[in-house]
Amino acid sequence: MQEIHDDSAAQMIPFLSGLVCGVAIGAGVALLLAPASGQKTRKRLQRAAGDLKETAGDRWDDVADDVRDRVEEVLEGARKRWR
Repeated sequence: MQEIHDDSAAQMIPFLSGLVCGVAIGAGVALLLAPASGQKTRKRLQRAAGDLKETAGDRWDDVADDVRDRVEEVLEGARKRWR
């Protein structure tokens, strides 16, 4: 039963990454199509890019932490089996 749960967690990461990318692309398109001056649009795009960079960095840290935890679990399981 645990294996089914682990597989669904592994499938969640690509889904969430795709969702974040889709939201960012949609926000960028909305800004480009919005009726505003060029200067305002550029400022909005800069802010959106900064937010995206921060979000991507946070997401990358989360994924790295998840991978690190998973590796530690596997190593601990292997150590217990070899004792």
